[in-house]
Amino acid sequence: MPAAYEEHLVPVVFRPFAEDLAARAATLGRQCVLELAAGTGVLTSALLAAAPSSDVTATDLNETMVALGAARAPGAAWRQADAQRLPFPDDAFDLVVCQFGVMFFPDRIGAFAEARRVMAPGGRFLFNTWGPLGTHGFEAALQAGLERAFPDDPPRFLATVPHGYADPAAVAADLTAAGLRVEHEQELTLQGRAASIADLATGYLTGTPLRAAVEQRGGGPAALATVIEEMTDRLGPGPVSAPMTAYVFRAAG
Repeated sequence: MPAAYEEHLVPVVFRPFAEDLAARAATLGRQCVLELAAGTGVLTSALLAAAPSSDVTATDLNETMVALGAARAPGAAWRQADAQRLPFPDDAFDLVVCQFGVMFFPDRIGAFAEARRVMAPGGRFLFNTWGPLGTHGFEAALQAGLERAFPDDPPRFLATVPHGYADPAAVAADLTAAGLRVEHEQELTLQGRAASIADLATGYLTGTPLRAAVEQRGGGPAALATVIEEMTDRLGPGPVSAPMTAYVFRAAG
């Protein structure tokens, strides 16, 4: 899964937002940075490029992701870690960053409180989260393809997890409950560009938890073909471009 995620999804869906988040981090000056839910290191690499004088520690719960990320972004210190129980002392980092990871935390307030705990005085917590599913051109088309392939029981992973924390007021309330103060909030829409609908669909269906959902429903090559057909009907054969909307937050302790 990490290899398919890195090859097919990172360049199209995640790198544009990683470059944006890294540029925001760089404006805060030289930092000791902790990254949560770093995955395969797309934001890590962008941070190292945008702020080369910063010391970056990248973490992820998944050891396979940590191994792949360490190989792709060796300029950071990599460590397996649970964002809800960080293995770091108080006041250890100037900046905590997270790209599209907070939606996956079972206890978001607890994870936000941990981010606050490890932030030094004057530190910041910078992260993004996806907007509603309908504001992501690629994933809205993908969901339509899944509903066509599995009309009786389509997978709902996209709507309930990646796009399941799409109310900025709810995010802000959780930050406040964790003892953090929202300094900045922005709705941001960037364009994703994919050379191939087939590669993009393959990335989603083999490089994300959708893989298990499709397999549980007995899906295989026929399901993938249906998804590709529906996405092509909606977006074109490729190369294709689609808008993707996220919310960016910066919070202080």
